[in-house]
Amino acid sequence: MRLEAITWERLTEALAERVLKTEPADGGSWPRVAFDGAPAARPGERAEALAEALRVRGRSVVVVGTGGFLRPASLRYEFGREDPETYYSGWFDTGALWREVFGPLDPGGTGRVLPDLWDPVTDRATRSAPSELPQGGVLVVHGPLLLGQWFPFDLTVHLRLSPGALRRRTDEEERWTLPAFERYEEEVGPAEAADVLVRADDPRHPAWGGLR
Repeated sequence: MRLEAITWERLTEALAERVLKTEPADGGSWPRVAFDGAPAARPGERAEALAEALRVRGRSVVVVGTGGFLRPASLRYEFGREDPETYYSGWFDTGALWREVFGPLDPGGTGRVLPDLWDPVTDRATRSAPSELPQGGVLVVHGPLLLGQWFPFDLTVHLRLSPGALRRRTDEEERWTLPAFERYEEEVGPAEAADVLVRADDPRHPAWGGLR
C-alpha cells in the first residue's frame, strides 16, 4: 500500500468526518471505533484527539482503554511476569470488554458503558460508574492487539511501527512484549485488517494510506 505524509491534525479531522458518516454495521445506534497499536505508538493519544474532534462536532463520546480491562495478576502472571504468550492471549479480559463495553451498545442496548474494570496497581476492581452514551454517541476503544478478536468495530485504525521503531520506542522494561507483537503481525496482519493504516515510526511525521 502506498502511504502519504499527513499531519496528526489532518488525520484526526478526516477520521472525525468519516465517523460522522458511519452507520453501525449491526443496525444499532452507536458507532464503534478502534485505535489499535502497541503502547509505544500511543494509541490513547490518538483516541483522545478523535474524541475531542467529535465532541466539537456535537457528538457524545466515551473513550475506553483496554489497560482498564486487565485480568487479575494471578492470571496475568501465572507463567511469570514477562511471558509474551500470556500477554498475547491472556493479559486482557476480552470477556469483560464484550460484556461491559460492547454488549450495552448492541441494538436495543442500554448505552451504559463501563469505562474500566480492573486497577493493575491495586489488583482490585475499580468500581467505576458506567458512562451513559446517548444514541448516536461514539465509542472509541484504544489498546494493543485489538484486531482479530471479532470485536464489532465499525472503523478500525492501526498505528503501525516497523520492528526497528517498535524496539527503539518501547521502554526497556517492556521489551519482553515484543514477541507478542511479532506473533500479532504474523497471525492477524493488522496493517491489512484495519480500515485505516497509519505509519507512526516518526511520531512527528505520520503517513497513512487514506480511508478505505
